[in-house]
This record gives sequence, structure tokens and C-alpha cells, in this order.
Amino acid sequence: MSAQAQMRALLDQLMGTARDGDESRQRVKFTDERVCKSHLLNCCPHDILSGTRMDLGECSKIHDLALRADYEIASKERDLFFELDAVDHLESFIADCDRRTELAKKRLAETQEEISAEVAAKAEKVHELNEEIGKLLAKAEQLGAEGNVDEAQKILQEVEKVRSRKKDAEEEYRNSMPASSFQQQKLRVCEVCSAYLGLHDNDRRLADHFGGKLHLGFIQIREKLEQSRSRDRERDRERERERERERERDRERERRRRRSRSASREKRRSRSRSRDRRRRHRSRSRSRSRHSREHLHKSSRDRDRERSRERDGRRGSSERRSDGVNGRAESRRSGDREAGEL
Repeated sequence: MSAQAQMRALLDQLMGTARDGDESRQRVKFTDERVCKSHLLNCCPHDILSGTRMDLGECSKIHDLALRADYEIASKERDLFFELDAVDHLESFIADCDRRTELAKKRLAETQEEISAEVAAKAEKVHELNEEIGKLLAKAEQLGAEGNVDEAQKILQEVEKVRSRKKDAEEEYRNSMPASSFQQQKLRVCEVCSAYLGLHDNDRRLADHFGGKLHLGFIQIREKLEQSRSRDRERDRERERERERERERDRERERRRRRSRSASREKRRSRSRSRDRRRRHRSRSRSRSRHSREHLHKSSRDRDRERSRERDGRRGSSERRSDGVNGRAESRRSGDREAGEL
């Protein structure tokens, strides 16, 4: 790629499709179905494994750094859920890779000489130490390229320690195998990228593998897949938490409605009790008023009767006194008549 092309690509990546007002480029949006969503998320295997032994060729969908820039700008404002499409793509790719790994293991088991479980465990130990050495050497080279020489030296010191352990493990493995069989190259399939690794590979071969574009590319793809899955799980948990919060809000609203209904019923009962008390009060008032009137009426009648009796008594006494006076007067008149006759 020429310097001018590299500059255009860098500007596309930084500014997006609208950087120079080219309307023809803006006709395809990053949301278009023809655009590779894995490319927008920088995890398309066609990009990552380009130029390796497992180069997949050109992707069937559109790859454009400017569209990736558009997506990155838009994703800061809202969640576009493009990870879901990317996860489907990467899961399919990794599943194919894992099937190839299992098939390679099966072929090795069929072609390599049968060994006992004890010997196989010792060979596996050598493979594990080889893998550790390869990863450390790749890390040391990366640190050296970045100018971090001191850290690279510390890593190389760790490599020497692992080499010593590997030498002891190889000695144990050699002593457990016939001399003729030990010379045969025992292979192992890399669990990350499905490449073959030899039991007797030297440090350079191990460093080239574990620091190579193929192995690191598969690590990047697998890590991106796990990150996307983790975000999906977090979204699911957040949606579940939001649903739970909404359910709790519904329950709280229902509790408030019940409290409101209960309060309304209590108010109605209170008003009803108040009305009953007022009715009873009015009834008692009327009853007291009626009893009072009756009592007053009765008392009036009693007083009238009492006065009538008193009048009758006075009248009788007067009549009796009058009769006594009249009797005495009559007696006197009678005596006077008798005296005159004599």
C-alpha cells in the first residue's frame, strides 16, 4: 500500500465517510445489511487472519474503515446491538475451528504409535512446558520491540527456568520410552489455532508459533467473542434487573392502590359511623324531647289535678263550714221559736 493510500485509510478511520463530502460513499450506511458487522467491531476473521496459513480471502460483505468510524461515533450515542451479529459470526467461525482441532487430534491418535497413559502424561508435560516457553519468548520479543528492555530481560530469565524444567521433563519422558520410539516426532494440536506442535520443537519454532499472526489472531478472535458474550450477558442481566424494577414499581403501585382503597373504605366507614352517630343522637334527642314533653304534660296534668283537688277540698271545707254555720243558725232560730211559743 502506497503512502497516499495509507493516509486515505487513516483519514477514513478517523473521520468516517463524510470527511471529504463524497456523497457517493455516503450512500452506503454502516447500518446497511451488506456491511460486515464484525468488521465494524474490528473482529472479522477475514481481516485478522489475512496473510496467514488460514487466510480466508476477501469477506463477502463490505469492509470500509470509514464506515467503522461512523459506527464508532454513532455507538457513543446509543446502543446499536451490532455485537449480536458479530457474536453469531464469530461463534460459527470458532465452532469450525474447534471441529478442525478435534479432527486433527483424532488423526494424530490414529497415526501415532500407541503409548501408555503414564508415558502420554509425561509427553503432555513436555508439550505444556514448550507452550510456556513459546509464550514467554513471544512476550519478550514484543516487550523488546516496544523498547521495554528491562522487562524483556526479566521474561528471558523466566524462560531459562522453564527450559531447565523442560530438560528434566524430557529426560523423564526419554527414560520411559524405547530409544527407537523416542526419536519419532510426537505431535500435538494447538488448542487455540489447531496448528501442529512438535514435542522436540526448538525455542525459535515455539516463539514463531506463539508469537505468530495466526496464533495471536485466534487469541484475538476468541477474546473478542468472549467479550461480546460477556456484554450480552450483562445486557441480559440489566434487562432482567430493569424488568424486576418494573415489577417492583407495579407492586408498589398496587400497594398504593390497595392502601388508597383501604383508606377510602375507612373514610366511608367513618362517614357511615358518623351518620349513625348523628342519627342515634337525633333519635336520642327526639326521644328526650318527647319524654320531656310528656313529662311536662304529665306534670302539668298532675299540677292541674292537684290544684283541682285543692279547690275541691277548699270548696268542701267551705261548704262544711257553711253547713255548720247554717245549722247553728237554724238551731238558734228553732230555739227562739220554741221560747216564743212558751
